[in-house]
Amino acid sequence: MSEPLRYERLEEARLGALQELNLLDTPPSESFDRITRMASQIFNLPISAVSLTDRDRQWFKSRVGVDHRSIPRDKAPCAQVAESADVLVISDFAQDACYADSLLGRSGIRFYAGAPLITREGYGLGALCVLGTEPRAVAASEVAALRDLAAMVMAQIELQHAFGRVDPLSGLPSRNQFLDDLADLAAEHPDEARIAVLVDLARPEQVGAYARVMGPGRIDDMVREAARELRRLLGPERKLYHTAATQFAFLAAPGVTQDNYVRLLAEGHRQARQRSMTGMLLTSAIGVSVFKPCATAPQDVLRALYSAVQDARSSPDLVSVYSSSADEAYQRRYRLLQDFGPALRADNQLRLVFQPRIDLPTGRCIGAEALLRWNHPDLGPVSPGEFVPVIEHSPHAQTMTAFVLDLAIAQARRWQEAEHRLVMSVNVSAANLHEPGFGSSVESALRRHGLAPERLELEVTESAVMQDADQARRQLDALAAAGIRLAIDDFGTGYSSLAYLQDMPAHIVKIDQSFVRKLGDGEREKSLVRSMISLSHDLGYRVVAEGVENVETADRLVAMSCDEVQGYFYARPLEVDQFEVWLQEHKQSAEREAKINAEL
Repeated sequence: MSEPLRYERLEEARLGALQELNLLDTPPSESFDRITRMASQIFNLPISAVSLTDRDRQWFKSRVGVDHRSIPRDKAPCAQVAESADVLVISDFAQDACYADSLLGRSGIRFYAGAPLITREGYGLGALCVLGTEPRAVAASEVAALRDLAAMVMAQIELQHAFGRVDPLSGLPSRNQFLDDLADLAAEHPDEARIAVLVDLARPEQVGAYARVMGPGRIDDMVREAARELRRLLGPERKLYHTAATQFAFLAAPGVTQDNYVRLLAEGHRQARQRSMTGMLLTSAIGVSVFKPCATAPQDVLRALYSAVQDARSSPDLVSVYSSSADEAYQRRYRLLQDFGPALRADNQLRLVFQPRIDLPTGRCIGAEALLRWNHPDLGPVSPGEFVPVIEHSPHAQTMTAFVLDLAIAQARRWQEAEHRLVMSVNVSAANLHEPGFGSSVESALRRHGLAPERLELEVTESAVMQDADQARRQLDALAAAGIRLAIDDFGTGYSSLAYLQDMPAHIVKIDQSFVRKLGDGEREKSLVRSMISLSHDLGYRVVAEGVENVETADRLVAMSCDEVQGYFYARPLEVDQFEVWLQEHKQSAEREAKINAEL
């Protein structure tokens, strides 16, 4: 290798080491200024600086007697110190052939002494230097003092670098160090497949509960104990990282196979849980990801491990290998959650469709259920079965219901003005039942649009009511007192089927479609639905059967004295204009049928 090429590569490596420390262009620091002042006092000189040699400048992390923050690198003596990694003394600039006409020489500097700032890997970052306006000599003791001060500067640099690279609780390398080491691995062994492992000691809510009982200090003890145990298990040849409060990561040795290693992890994890006396490790989980450093960014490796740990929570042995399909599904859910807020503010993404509710004895349409639809600008139409469960457990839950209520009540008012006296049904989530003032906001919307309370029906599920039965009961009582109709949705799929209904201020019971669709399967299924209808009637509720898809099911429900039905047999959820056309056609059809029956 030619000398210029060798120098160029060494210089790039040196600059890389400097950049990695994140010191350039950072604010002043008293810890560095203290050493700089000490150097000025020891040498009795007006100027001192911690000078870092960048590509084309000398930048001063700390300075005494200097106004500017940097000078050009060309003919700067600190650059020579960084390149040589040795002490440089210039007794008199005027007598030095190289530096006499330098920027410092022309500005009146006559004396310079600098000791190198050297990393553990041997790279020279710059110098701790002192300067004067008069020529002078230096004693060996002064050179030794300058070296000691430079070593103090490097200790401070390493301390600042370690802060954020070493976890103070466990003493292990931190997440930042893990990411850096993954980046180094990509440079050194880009095509070598590796296995990364993440150990998560417990769920966050379990850590919180444990800390509440035992105190946060016990959590710290548990983490330190786990760190010691994992280091013992891994041995000195494997590096362990503390990547989050209760999470540790490491890389398996090169060349190990995935299946064998996962089996070893599962067995080791089982034994660790059996040995654990704290109870916390019983909830630990292990995520595994296989990756190629050249193809997977460090942050993506860590994200894959997080995903695998979440999947491990539902695995029998609490160990799971990263699945791209499961991760894609999670990423999609996350995107839906992120994009729903903007969708609420847009005017072309969210809309309502309406499914008719039919009175079985008369065949008339007496109501409609408002259903939310989302046409995502990138993903296209998103099924409500996909996005509603995500949004219902997010901060958007209350806003979503308010959005649907406002549109639905406004549409019900328009239908009322067109002499279609329909009851508008809107789904309500558990979050709404815990929302202070929810009843007042519903009444306010009714007043704003001029709709009578009895023209609105709110549907709540059994599970939503039972999350906090007392609070839900108070909300439902207030809504019922305001004259708003209430319906128990998805009846039969929740906690209890009928026991709690006798105390609920509801008017309607909606039998879940999973029961209705099985009516043709046998006598047992028929008997179950018949009992639901009979008992609901005995308790004073009107019964709606969901999911009616054929005439046979409708006829069976008529025979069971069911009050209302909805389902594809009558109509799918319809756009507003489609609903109005359907409504007119259905009304005419019902009138013709009534006339024929009367003639017969």
